[in-house]
Amino acid sequence: MKILITGGAGFIGSQAADALIANGNEVIILDNLSTGFEYNINPDAKFIKADITDFKNIERIFEEEKPEIVYHFAAQIDVRKSVSDPMFDAETNIMGTLNLIKLSAAFKIKKFIFSSTGGAIYGDTDLRPTPENHPEWPLSPYGIAKLAADKFLNYYSEIFGLKYISLRYGNVYGPRQNPHGEAGVVAIFLNKMLNGAQPVINGDGGQTRDYVYVADVVKANILALEKTDKTGIYNVGTSVEISVNDLFKEINKNFDNKYKEVHGPAKIGEQKTSCLSYEKIEKELGFKPETAFSEGIKKTYEWFLLNKNRR
Repeated sequence: MKILITGGAGFIGSQAADALIANGNEVIILDNLSTGFEYNINPDAKFIKADITDFKNIERIFEEEKPEIVYHFAAQIDVRKSVSDPMFDAETNIMGTLNLIKLSAAFKIKKFIFSSTGGAIYGDTDLRPTPENHPEWPLSPYGIAKLAADKFLNYYSEIFGLKYISLRYGNVYGPRQNPHGEAGVVAIFLNKMLNGAQPVINGDGGQTRDYVYVADVVKANILALEKTDKTGIYNVGTSVEISVNDLFKEINKNFDNKYKEVHGPAKIGEQKTSCLSYEKIEKELGFKPETAFSEGIKKTYEWFLLNKNRR
């Protein structure tokens, strides 16, 4: 099939592109390279540098390339950036996504597969692991924007027949994650420690997240395409809560525990807990996370060690 991947030079999108190409698909990567890297792009993919907020240009690309499937990974991914500049976040994550959804419906795309968020959409919940039918109370403009995109997808599905799957990820980590900025604590800590700098844990470090390895997330994306009859929202996580303190300790093992546990001020408004149920996606798509946290951290460390000069 001919597949358009937005954000295909980025962390998750580039690895999904690799898997889709390995499965024999024709892949077109669309990325503005604001946070992605050209060296992540599979040489067998066609690359188009473009921005999803430019509707006319994206429309032209749909007309010329005639994709059958759209994978939408491109996003403003920094939760704290969304808090400081919600207008910028909304322009990319709501308006840019709506451009793609509208065009996908108009061009009769067979399926639209969206990278959403689990942790940021549900907010702090008492029910953990949190299922998809839990009330959504996002605590950031980033989470609000992703939730809005999910609602637009449901609207275009109900009214225009657009088939879609929205994958609500936990905290994804692994090779190729960008360590710069505020997104991706695993990458940030590893990058600092490999460069001899002391990482700082915000607050008491008791805040928890559901850390899911990127290869498992890619597998969920492949299953979303293969299960042609399925439409709707699915969590992608491990159903395991891990604190930032325990995350730091696991990473520090790769450095012979030479770094001290240092704490700084807590970030105002930071979500305290997040843990996702994957029961629905296991039952309906056959997904189950395969990578244990310790194994995933080890693989991520090894990749960052080999590629640290690139960053």
